[in-house]
Amino acid sequence: MDGLTHLDDAGNARMIDVGGKPPTAREAIAEAIICLAAATREALFSGGLPKGDARSVARVAAIQAVKRTSDLVPLCHPIPLTGVDVDISETPDGARIQVTVRTTAPTGVEMEAMTGAAIGVITIYDMVKGMDRGAEIGPVRLLEKSGGRSGKWSR
Repeated sequence: MDGLTHLDDAGNARMIDVGGKPPTAREAIAEAIICLAAATREALFSGGLPKGDARSVARVAAIQAVKRTSDLVPLCHPIPLTGVDVDISETPDGARIQVTVRTTAPTGVEMEAMTGAAIGVITIYDMVKGMDRGAEIGPVRLLEKSGGRSGKWSR
Protein backbone atom coordinates (compact mmCIF):
# COMPACT_ATOMS: atom_id res chain seq x y z
CA MET A 1 0.00 0.00 0.00
CA ASP A 2 1.31 3.43 -0.92
CA GLY A 3 -0.53 5.46 1.72
CA LEU A 4 -4.24 6.08 2.04
CA THR A 5 -5.78 6.20 -1.42
CA HIS A 6 -8.91 8.05 -0.26
CA LEU A 7 -6.92 11.14 0.71
CA ASP A 8 -5.56 13.76 -1.68
CA ASP A 9 -2.14 15.42 -1.24
CA ALA A 10 -3.67 17.94 1.20
CA GLY A 11 -5.27 15.20 3.30
CA ASN A 12 -8.81 15.79 2.07
CA ALA A 13 -11.18 12.89 1.52
CA ARG A 14 -11.73 11.97 -2.12
CA MET A 15 -13.30 9.25 -4.18
CA ILE A 16 -10.54 7.53 -6.12
CA ASP A 17 -10.79 7.29 -9.90
CA VAL A 18 -11.21 3.66 -10.98
CA GLY A 19 -11.94 4.58 -14.60
CA GLY A 20 -8.59 3.31 -15.88
CA LYS A 21 -8.82 -0.05 -14.14
CA PRO A 22 -10.09 -3.02 -16.14
CA PRO A 23 -13.22 -4.75 -14.88
CA THR A 24 -12.42 -8.14 -13.36
CA ALA A 25 -14.46 -10.81 -11.62
CA ARG A 26 -14.45 -10.07 -7.90
CA GLU A 27 -15.97 -11.68 -4.84
CA ALA A 28 -16.04 -10.86 -1.14
CA ILE A 29 -17.38 -12.79 1.83
CA ALA A 30 -18.16 -11.17 5.19
CA GLU A 31 -19.79 -12.32 8.38
CA ALA A 32 -21.52 -10.84 11.38
CA ILE A 33 -22.25 -12.60 14.65
CA ILE A 34 -25.04 -12.02 17.15
CA CYS A 35 -24.95 -13.54 20.63
CA LEU A 36 -28.40 -14.38 22.00
CA ALA A 37 -29.97 -15.87 25.07
CA ALA A 38 -30.68 -19.58 24.55
CA ALA A 39 -34.46 -19.05 24.45
CA THR A 40 -34.09 -16.30 21.86
CA ARG A 41 -31.81 -18.43 19.69
CA GLU A 42 -34.34 -21.25 19.85
CA ALA A 43 -37.21 -18.91 18.89
CA LEU A 44 -35.18 -17.45 16.01
CA PHE A 45 -34.45 -20.85 14.48
CA SER A 46 -37.80 -22.49 15.24
CA GLY A 47 -39.86 -19.64 13.79
CA GLY A 48 -41.31 -18.73 17.18
CA LEU A 49 -40.45 -15.04 17.38
CA PRO A 50 -43.36 -12.69 18.12
CA LYS A 51 -42.34 -10.46 15.17
CA GLY A 52 -42.27 -13.35 12.70
CA ASP A 53 -39.61 -14.87 10.47
CA ALA A 54 -36.56 -12.80 11.36
CA ARG A 55 -34.23 -14.84 9.16
CA SER A 56 -36.21 -14.09 5.99
CA VAL A 57 -36.45 -10.42 6.86
CA ALA A 58 -32.72 -10.26 7.67
CA ARG A 59 -31.86 -11.97 4.37
CA VAL A 60 -33.81 -9.34 2.41
CA ALA A 61 -32.34 -6.52 4.53
CA ALA A 62 -28.81 -7.77 3.84
CA ILE A 63 -29.45 -7.85 0.09
CA GLN A 64 -30.93 -4.34 0.18
CA ALA A 65 -27.94 -3.09 2.15
CA VAL A 66 -25.50 -4.60 -0.36
CA LYS A 67 -27.33 -2.79 -3.15
CA ARG A 68 -27.29 0.53 -1.24
CA THR A 69 -23.70 0.50 0.04
CA SER A 70 -22.57 3.43 -2.11
CA ASP A 71 -25.44 5.49 -0.63
CA LEU A 72 -24.33 4.63 2.93
CA VAL A 73 -20.52 4.62 2.75
CA PRO A 74 -19.49 8.00 1.34
CA LEU A 75 -16.42 7.04 -0.74
CA CYS A 76 -17.72 3.75 -2.19
CA HIS A 77 -18.42 3.56 -5.90
CA PRO A 78 -21.80 2.35 -7.11
CA ILE A 79 -21.00 -0.92 -8.86
CA PRO A 80 -22.99 -3.49 -10.81
CA LEU A 81 -23.64 -6.59 -8.75
CA THR A 82 -23.78 -10.01 -10.36
CA GLY A 83 -24.79 -11.97 -7.28
CA VAL A 84 -25.53 -11.84 -3.57
CA ASP A 85 -25.90 -14.87 -1.29
CA VAL A 86 -26.96 -14.62 2.34
CA ASP A 87 -26.69 -17.53 4.74
CA ILE A 88 -27.92 -17.39 8.33
CA SER A 89 -26.81 -20.23 10.55
CA GLU A 90 -27.21 -21.15 14.19
CA THR A 91 -24.18 -21.01 16.46
CA PRO A 92 -23.84 -22.25 20.04
CA ASP A 93 -24.14 -18.64 21.25
CA GLY A 94 -26.64 -17.23 18.74
CA ALA A 95 -26.46 -16.77 14.99
CA ARG A 96 -24.02 -16.04 12.18
CA ILE A 97 -24.90 -14.23 8.97
CA GLN A 98 -22.56 -14.69 6.02
CA VAL A 99 -22.88 -12.52 2.93
CA THR A 100 -21.15 -13.32 -0.36
CA VAL A 101 -21.13 -10.62 -3.05
CA ARG A 102 -19.95 -10.94 -6.65
CA THR A 103 -19.32 -8.42 -9.41
CA THR A 104 -17.36 -7.84 -12.57
CA ALA A 105 -16.11 -4.31 -12.07
CA PRO A 106 -12.98 -2.15 -11.72
CA THR A 107 -13.30 -2.11 -7.90
CA GLY A 108 -14.04 -4.67 -5.22
CA VAL A 109 -17.10 -5.61 -3.19
CA GLU A 110 -15.62 -5.90 0.30
CA MET A 111 -17.63 -2.95 1.63
CA GLU A 112 -20.82 -4.32 0.09
CA ALA A 113 -20.32 -7.70 1.79
CA MET A 114 -19.59 -6.13 5.18
CA THR A 115 -22.49 -3.68 4.89
CA GLY A 116 -24.85 -6.53 4.03
CA ALA A 117 -23.66 -8.61 6.98
CA ALA A 118 -23.93 -5.66 9.38
CA ILE A 119 -27.43 -4.64 8.34
CA GLY A 120 -28.59 -8.25 8.26
CA VAL A 121 -27.48 -8.82 11.85
CA ILE A 122 -28.90 -5.47 12.99
CA THR A 123 -32.21 -6.58 11.48
CA ILE A 124 -32.07 -9.77 13.53
CA TYR A 125 -31.46 -7.64 16.62
CA ASP A 126 -34.46 -5.47 15.75
CA MET A 127 -36.66 -8.54 15.49
CA VAL A 128 -35.46 -10.16 18.75
CA LYS A 129 -34.98 -7.12 20.97
CA GLY A 130 -38.40 -7.56 22.57
CA MET A 131 -37.24 -10.92 23.90
CA ASP A 132 -33.55 -10.20 24.38
CA ARG A 133 -32.38 -6.60 24.86
CA GLY A 134 -28.99 -7.98 25.87
CA ALA A 135 -28.29 -9.47 22.44
CA GLU A 136 -24.77 -8.54 21.41
CA ILE A 137 -23.50 -7.94 17.89
CA GLY A 138 -19.95 -8.54 16.79
CA PRO A 139 -17.65 -9.08 15.23
CA VAL A 140 -18.51 -7.89 11.74
CA ARG A 141 -15.59 -8.77 9.53
CA LEU A 142 -14.33 -9.58 6.07
CA LEU A 143 -13.53 -13.27 5.68
CA GLU A 144 -12.12 -13.28 2.18
CA LYS A 145 -11.93 -11.43 -1.10
CA SER A 146 -10.72 -12.29 -4.55
CA GLY A 147 -10.09 -10.51 -7.83
CA GLY A 148 -8.46 -7.26 -8.76
CA ARG A 149 -4.84 -6.21 -8.51
CA SER A 150 -4.32 -7.56 -4.99
CA GLY A 151 -5.72 -11.00 -5.84
CA LYS A 152 -6.98 -13.37 -3.18
CA TRP A 153 -7.00 -12.62 0.55
CA SER A 154 -8.50 -14.65 3.36
CA ARG A 155 -8.64 -14.28 7.11
